[in-house]
Amino acid sequence: MKIKHICLILMIVFINNVIVYAQQKAQNPIIWADVPDVSMIRVGDTYYTASTTMHMAPGLPIMKSTDLVNWEIVSYAYNTLVSNESMNLKNGQSAYGRGSWAPSLRYHNGIFYASTFSATSGKTHIFTTHDIEKEPWEEITFSPSIHDHSLFFDEDGKVYLIAGVGRISLYELESDLSGVKPDSERVIIENASAPAGDNIMLPAEGSQLFKVNDMYYLFNITWVRGGMRKVIIHRADNINGPYEGKLALRDRGIAQGGIIDTPEGDWYAFLFRDNGSVGRIPYLAPVKWEDGWPVIGIDGVVPDELDLPASKGLSPGIVASDNFKRKRREADLPLVWQWNHNPVNELWSVRERRGYLRLTTGRIDDNVLEARNMLTQRTFGPESSASISIDVANMKDGDCAGFIALQRNYGYVGVKKENGTKNIIMVMSDNDEPLVHAQVPLSNETVLFRIDCDFKERSDKAYFYYSLDGKEWISIGETLQMSYTLPHFMGYRFGLFNYATETSGGYVDFGYYKITDRINW
Repeated sequence: MKIKHICLILMIVFINNVIVYAQQKAQNPIIWADVPDVSMIRVGDTYYTASTTMHMAPGLPIMKSTDLVNWEIVSYAYNTLVSNESMNLKNGQSAYGRGSWAPSLRYHNGIFYASTFSATSGKTHIFTTHDIEKEPWEEITFSPSIHDHSLFFDEDGKVYLIAGVGRISLYELESDLSGVKPDSERVIIENASAPAGDNIMLPAEGSQLFKVNDMYYLFNITWVRGGMRKVIIHRADNINGPYEGKLALRDRGIAQGGIIDTPEGDWYAFLFRDNGSVGRIPYLAPVKWEDGWPVIGIDGVVPDELDLPASKGLSPGIVASDNFKRKRREADLPLVWQWNHNPVNELWSVRERRGYLRLTTGRIDDNVLEARNMLTQRTFGPESSASISIDVANMKDGDCAGFIALQRNYGYVGVKKENGTKNIIMVMSDNDEPLVHAQVPLSNETVLFRIDCDFKERSDKAYFYYSLDGKEWISIGETLQMSYTLPHFMGYRFGLFNYATETSGGYVDFGYYKITDRINW
């Protein structure tokens, strides 16, 4: 064999080994889906996170991991945040972009604590449980709603909330967590944005407080005009201060979060990045300690590759397919599902017809964003595709049911029944009004729909299809240019819906929900 052939073979073997080695390591983003405002703790060798899901119910999701990379949803802190017109989608009210935000997760003296705040309820909420995976959470609420707070149990037995926007305050809580002690609020940092300069668009917020080696470390984010979100860290040897601060990270807008240590003594920063229409996605960065400060990343950059186990994928821990078949003692819905706003439990079922999710209309609505009982899961990147089957035999005139890419600028493919006739329609939001882009007569009782989402390099395109036989998929309507909007403040979701515009009581049966991480099947 010639030397050049041997060299070529060795080179191929080397490249393959490099690829295999790389695949065995974790890659950023750790979760390519909307999991923002993460708060993380470690209990023994297990990590837990809490994060934001806004107006979804149940809410305040808790995830678990043993390696910081592979996560699964294990519980929600609440089923219903509050039952009011906004969360119940009544009288033109909604909680889009509100609900609950930025939770704080803690473990203290054998008890787990998950706290959050809500403009929708006007309160601060603290949930507690002894078993984060198996026991229900108990709730304590009080006014006011304290924005982006960090719950902190100090070694002197006192309990605090640290919060603020630009001006950071410390609030001491009553020992039973029933509220803020009177006259206990005090400012501990007058201008937390200062390390980032004077040209501030978003003052420092998103507080997370940690204590390491008798020092208090407060993490915040800020945003400069014409720039990106940055991480700022302040430290002090007393919780009341004085605090000194420094700019800790400026890299692609990856920011907001805190730090966690492993059982082996390694440290990581958990942060998130605004990543277009898929939402705010989590990153991990190695941390080293220098002169008593945590130094995030490698030479100021969050690396794409980490010395952690490779991801096994988001399914079934965070997203999952579903055939809607339930055993007698099995939960009606896996934890990957969330309702868009509070559901009406009497109007949905996975038990009435085995292997189907039934959605029944209970009132008249004007458009899909008002529809009660829309069942959702996260979209995910870099590509994701989801398909459903739907039996539309029992729709009433004026009913509309189908499959949506949900955000303010939504698109959906569905069935509309009018004057006894059913049509497949593709609809997109146009200046907050639904616009029909295609219509096809339907004689079948069952039809299949599919949505493909392309998030690569923030392309943010969604494509819509229907099928009458499950083999041939037919493109319908227009390509949706997805966009992340602040009124909804959430990455796009796949959603199953049914609503009435004339007479309530009609129903549809969804036969399956199937996801894959590729498009253009």
